[in-house]
Amino acid sequence: MVRRGIFLLAATALMASPVSAQTVEDRARAAAEVSRAKTSDSDAIQQNYLTPGLAGQPISTVDNSQTFNPNIACQKTATLLELIAQPAATGDIGTLRISRDKDLDGTVDQTLTLPVPVSGICANGVVSCQPGTWNQCKSFKWDVASGGDLKLAQVELTDLAGCYCVNNSCGSNLVWGNMASVLKDLGGGVIGALTTADPRVGVAQAVIDGPAIRYTGAQSTACSPDPALPQTAYRASPATIQGDAASVAASNSIFQALKASPAGVGKADQIRSCTITREISIKPWQFDDIVSASGGITSSWSCGDGCRRYQIRGAGACGSNPPVYSAIFSTQAPERITSARIVEMGADDWVQARVNGVAVGYAGKRVWMHDGIPSGDCRISGSAWYNHAPIDITTQLKAGAATVSARVRGGGGGNWGYVVVEIQADTACDVSERIIDLCSGYAGDANCALHDENVDGVDTFRSGVGTGLTPLPQTRLFESGACSLRLARPWFERQRRYRCTVDTGSMPEPDLGRGAWIIDHSTETMLADRVRTADGGYSTSSRSFALPDRGSVPACEPVCKTRAPARNTAAAIDGVVGAKQNAPVGWDTFYHACTAASGGDVCPVGPGEEIVSPCGCLDDFPEAVVMMQTVRLGGADMVCTGEVR
Repeated sequence: MVRRGIFLLAATALMASPVSAQTVEDRARAAAEVSRAKTSDSDAIQQNYLTPGLAGQPISTVDNSQTFNPNIACQKTATLLELIAQPAATGDIGTLRISRDKDLDGTVDQTLTLPVPVSGICANGVVSCQPGTWNQCKSFKWDVASGGDLKLAQVELTDLAGCYCVNNSCGSNLVWGNMASVLKDLGGGVIGALTTADPRVGVAQAVIDGPAIRYTGAQSTACSPDPALPQTAYRASPATIQGDAASVAASNSIFQALKASPAGVGKADQIRSCTITREISIKPWQFDDIVSASGGITSSWSCGDGCRRYQIRGAGACGSNPPVYSAIFSTQAPERITSARIVEMGADDWVQARVNGVAVGYAGKRVWMHDGIPSGDCRISGSAWYNHAPIDITTQLKAGAATVSARVRGGGGGNWGYVVVEIQADTACDVSERIIDLCSGYAGDANCALHDENVDGVDTFRSGVGTGLTPLPQTRLFESGACSLRLARPWFERQRRYRCTVDTGSMPEPDLGRGAWIIDHSTETMLADRVRTADGGYSTSSRSFALPDRGSVPACEPVCKTRAPARNTAAAIDGVVGAKQNAPVGWDTFYHACTAASGGDVCPVGPGEEIVSPCGCLDDFPEAVVMMQTVRLGGADMVCTGEVR
């Protein structure tokens, strides 16, 4: 609204000026030139409107005849964030200090000095390695704590994006030689974390001063003390906006009045976007996630992958009530228990194994499968007794919590007994796959038709017509904890746009016959027309006309192509990419808009660049298409295996 008002004010001022000798077209061209000078590119818009608007500074009209002070931000600050980077002798950023004004009151509230050197920079974090090398690397992501403080959270490298190396293992003097871009990348990651945590924060300007970058910001999204704005809820659940909009519209008198108007009851089309996503979830399982044990367990040990044994042991007594030693086994995932057995019992003199208070086995000279005591003397001479016949207790354990007990009777020289329980569980990774279809409502609506579809980057439907293109099957790697899974699927994401007809009514269709008559019967110098008369007939007419001189325009905006040597410092899980290449130094290609000079167009060559193509109408579209298609097909066909092919 601010920009529109400025343009209207400028146009009115220019057209009302005493230039009667000028034609309407001349005045329009003059107004356009003045407007273009202040809005020709993003830098001009930011300098003339965005930065002063957020900072509450004066904004002038297009012709600079009037100024006004906007108030579109609740709070403002001259310095929202300041980031200072100082490289070390190893090439790493040895000191990185961030100062931040959290509440936009003009005072620094938090100062964060990174406790680790920065060896690599990512779009949303940093990589810290042993100084000067790419060894012992750790990955950190920019995050915001619950109290609003900026922090670094250690993550896997796969959670970061756009990483590249800056220390001496990738080249010399990389930080000092590229300080401006390094500061922009670091600051961009920090600002991204802050604005994600608090969408009210807006950044108006970034200024680089040597090894420092400063951001000017304001609170511009809403005058609310709560950063969790209701408007941001639709980002997490886009489909809910349809129901919310319909609910608000049903109770809005203005909307209902427009809906009942002649224009509202006519035919209208809307473009609605949606996605169909294949969601893959991987859950790692540990043994303790499946079953846990507590109570009188004297020892436990592994008996293989997904297998564990527990010993329940204690001393015996000769009385009528032999002591009982119990362990409780609690099952959290009974479907993953494959086997539960009592695999061994031993005693001197007797031991009785019991499950949930019921005797299931014994070890001793005489049978002991009842609640009483075994017959005979408490002390039996001779060696100890053992029972290795397995007893299956899988059913009891899968039913929930099960109590396994060792009831021990002994005396004299024999006063011990034990029971060994073996549990085997399936600890394999749990993989689930589902299709999240947010397009089903549109697909089942008779008033909606598929307009565009993009499947994994390939346009399969465009403007209501199938393109005939089919995406190649893709293989993607999914990881969670110790689980790693590579899945090949025909597609992973479909992005669709439907054209839906809304509110069809009795509004008459427009008469297209008049337009067809004009086109068929007019010439370059004569305009023919036909209109319907009151009696239902037609009246034809013709008159001469001429189009105004449109003027001449250049065939193109002259541009030039340059290149500069650049070392490949991009980083991935396997290390720095340049270290894997035969020639780590390649070329960065740049395109510059040429500037007009007295002798012709001049190519603004940057530092270290050389001209590849001089100023002119360059057409590198075929080259760009080949490069993009090569990357796409290479990514779709990339499979890492442990065998030679």
